[in-house]
Amino acid sequence: MKRLITYFAYFLFWVLFFIAARAVFLLYHLPLTETLSVTEIFETFLYGLRMDVSFASYICVIPFILYLVKTIKPEFRVRKIIKVYSIILIVILSFLVAADLELYTAWGFRMDATPLIYMKNPEEMKASVSSAPIFILIVIFLFLSGSFIYLLKFFNRRLMKKLRKPTFGRVALAVVLVGFMLVPIRGGIQKISLNISDVYFSDKMFANHAAINLPWNIMFSVLHRDSEENPYTYFSDSNKAERTVDSLYNTGPLRTRQVIDTTRPDLIFIILESFTAKWVGCLGGVPGVTPQLDAIAADGLLFKNIYATGDRSEKGQVGVLSGYPNQAISSIVKIPLKTRTLPSLAKALDPFGYTSSYTHGGELGFANIKSYLVTTGYKHILTKYSFPISQRTTSWGVHDQYVFDRFYEDLKKEQHPFFATIFSLSSHEPFDVPDKHFKDIRTVEDQYKNSVYYTDSVLGDFIRKIRKEAFWDNTLVVIVADHGQAMPGNDPADVPSKFHIPLVFTGGALKAKGVYDIYGSQTDIATTVLHQMHLPSDEFKWGKDLLDSSARSFAFYNFNNGFGWVTPEGYASVDNVSGRIIRQSPGFDTSQLRYGKAYMQLSYLDYLNRGTEF
Repeated sequence: MKRLITYFAYFLFWVLFFIAARAVFLLYHLPLTETLSVTEIFETFLYGLRMDVSFASYICVIPFILYLVKTIKPEFRVRKIIKVYSIILIVILSFLVAADLELYTAWGFRMDATPLIYMKNPEEMKASVSSAPIFILIVIFLFLSGSFIYLLKFFNRRLMKKLRKPTFGRVALAVVLVGFMLVPIRGGIQKISLNISDVYFSDKMFANHAAINLPWNIMFSVLHRDSEENPYTYFSDSNKAERTVDSLYNTGPLRTRQVIDTTRPDLIFIILESFTAKWVGCLGGVPGVTPQLDAIAADGLLFKNIYATGDRSEKGQVGVLSGYPNQAISSIVKIPLKTRTLPSLAKALDPFGYTSSYTHGGELGFANIKSYLVTTGYKHILTKYSFPISQRTTSWGVHDQYVFDRFYEDLKKEQHPFFATIFSLSSHEPFDVPDKHFKDIRTVEDQYKNSVYYTDSVLGDFIRKIRKEAFWDNTLVVIVADHGQAMPGNDPADVPSKFHIPLVFTGGALKAKGVYDIYGSQTDIATTVLHQMHLPSDEFKWGKDLLDSSARSFAFYNFNNGFGWVTPEGYASVDNVSGRIIRQSPGFDTSQLRYGKAYMQLSYLDYLNRGTEF
């Protein structure tokens, strides 16, 4: 009996750790927890218990094998080994619990394999979390790890002191218990092993997320990420999915309005970091934050209803420059063997004599963006290392004023025609811009607002300068954001307002002004520009022409394991794990979601079929 108690006590120790971790998660996100009923809070623990038991069983396998050895050889000093093993795990898991608290605030989903993409760049990771309440997170980490290390000490002393001499029965019991761990590991004796959807019980996504066991989720994500099987098979008949998606793009003969007066303009793409539409006045955002962009839009073409494909910079780059959709549980940017197969504007324009350049004040090794740029045809790439050390004054690299100045000087030396891209930086966390425009800056949101104003002012200065250059009259400038932001406010991860971004055409080659209401995505930009140049766009199959009057008005975006579908008639967001609608606008026709589901299925299949992962 003492031996069984020892086994059970160690197992229970880890179950209690995960229960405590869930309680910490709920307390840290108290405003969201308050939206749940008492019953729903209880159910997060109840439904999450199965996953807690599963991961506790994973942890217990090694100690139980060591117990088995000690059962056979009582002189084996197992207590110290298990103590060190357990302390290491407590520290690691407590760190993950603490880190996940703020990542959930920023990203809206529990930590999975996604952060592994960024671990090769610790400086950038540090800058990304610099606005987090580090002291509070450290306190939580120390409290959780310290408490359970103390409890472990109690367990080690009280429950592992006396084990009786081995007998055949005791050895057999130890062997059976080790083998039995496979049952709770897989979540029971049912045919299909435990998966994330098994803990989803509510139509409130926060409740489902709270029920998830964090380390189990990370392990599952790492082991199953980029599986060769498509997890989004909404249509068993793949031909039906293809026909559904084709109907979105094959809308009849093109009826494109020609808005530029040349077929070979110089092209400037300006990708603005985190420029959510919620700050852009001409899009109904907070007035006075983007006066320069508002003025540029008033004198050019403004597309009012454009959405980012995803929520990260590298995903936005692929959407804008390759017309390619985001992946909900992965990122094609991290796999060069796949990115080399992507279409791109740089490659499409190269046969027509265009030189291509890309300028950024940060480190493009982050998230493998540089590899993507090289494999998709960019010939000249400038990063923070192209600037003097004296100008690298932000945690990310070089502030926008210096980068845009360098970009302007380089443009004056470019051979024509050119395709030049600049990706801004300063409106990224930690928003440590050199200028303070707004007087009352207290919160992170205030800092973000101030950084957007700063970059907007730099943008305005740049446009004024290139207007005076001879190449202006033959130039089309495309201004777009890489992605949106939860701020201002606190948008959930799935809502359209988090993905709503500006898209503006300007330049001397532009002969038309106005506002377009069509709903579209970053994936539509390349197709639209190529059609203005009377160039083929067949490779950009995930894009429509925003200036084609016969084009369907829709936008598709991905968030972690889910998608959003937006049309003039309304929107809905869907969780792919449970298959449930997370939220929808009043009166939205849910039959429209067949398009989003088909898009989700085929776009991920396209991703799987590109190259071979290494």
